[in-house]
Amino acid sequence: MDEANLIYDWNRRADAAVTRPTTVELDDETLRDGLQSPSVRHPAVEKKIEILHLMEQLGIDCADIGLPGAGPHVAADVLRLAQEIADQRMRILPDCAARTVIADIEPIIDIAQKVGRPIEVSTFIGSSPIRQYAEDWSLDMMLRATEEAVTFAVRHELPVMYVTEDTTRAHPETIRQLYTTAIRCGARRICVCDTVGHATPEGVRALITYVRQIVQETDPSVKIDWHGHQDRGLGVINSIAALEAGAHRLHGCALGIGERSGNTPMDQLLINLQLKGYINRDLRPLTAYCQTVSEACGVPIPFNYPAMGRDAFRTGTGVHAAAVIKAFKKGDVRLANAVYSGVPADLVGREQEIEIGPVSGKSNVIYWLEKRGWEVTDERVEKILSEAKRRDRILTEEEIMACLTA
Repeated sequence: MDEANLIYDWNRRADAAVTRPTTVELDDETLRDGLQSPSVRHPAVEKKIEILHLMEQLGIDCADIGLPGAGPHVAADVLRLAQEIADQRMRILPDCAARTVIADIEPIIDIAQKVGRPIEVSTFIGSSPIRQYAEDWSLDMMLRATEEAVTFAVRHELPVMYVTEDTTRAHPETIRQLYTTAIRCGARRICVCDTVGHATPEGVRALITYVRQIVQETDPSVKIDWHGHQDRGLGVINSIAALEAGAHRLHGCALGIGERSGNTPMDQLLINLQLKGYINRDLRPLTAYCQTVSEACGVPIPFNYPAMGRDAFRTGTGVHAAAVIKAFKKGDVRLANAVYSGVPADLVGREQEIEIGPVSGKSNVIYWLEKRGWEVTDERVEKILSEAKRRDRILTEEEIMACLTA
């Protein structure tokens, strides 16, 4: 049966009132912004290269490969990553972070010349009054630093994305002056940042609408990026709000790693963009991408993490399992993956798992036996189910096998 007749999608009804984005670009900051978390392990460059290739498989448009101005060790890794992109003729484009100081931009120029390919300079400066007060910055100083940094990078024929940190708490006139200066100096992108995860979706829409007006007045060809954080748990929905309001490129990190509560989770963002119909790509590499970052950075994936957690497509509840099993028996994997799940397991290369535990029913046991090629008998079903009812958790494979061989 047609899935459209099985699920009435109120989301689609709401989406009808939203201007559908014509293009969606993505910038993956796992290898730079994500590594600013004090709890992550910095992976060896070989692992970074592996992660970079997984980004490529997922169709990520751009990757932040580091801040080479941080020191020779970072610059060496950035050079290796940029060289890999050039040598393998990868589609993904590199960008590097830099403060609005020439000393940070010079290593990017050097690396770009060595690999023979341009690297986007993501030059950033704080923009909110609280940051200005803490740093003792005047607006004149900020505008002067902006002009010098952007002009220097453009003079060396590198594309520039001008980044204002803490934009979601900045005064409108400050934002206007900073962006106008950067664009007039040659910046091809401007990045609106929710650096401390302050914004709500409504605030994002208001801010992006305002920034679009500035771009329209200054140079309509300039593109707008959105960079969000998870402090209020709104990273994904804020990114989608930014896209629908007119942003061109969204930033994120694998598993949402990053400072404090982390950045927008790139994996969750990709899944939601796909389910909304804003992108159409093969997301099966997403599992390997998340697992590789998890292992390389020492970041465990929570068991209930959306789509990637151990329990994302796993149930031991009798009623839930029975519905999934009935769907499987209709010969429709897509139906089985949707009947008790908002994210189809096959979308990310996974499958439904039926376990046996204290709230399971006979259907759980029968399915478990049939899937592993065991003959189903009343005696076996009752024996395993009785053991499960005595437990306070899901039975392990070994415990079930002990019931079968005792």
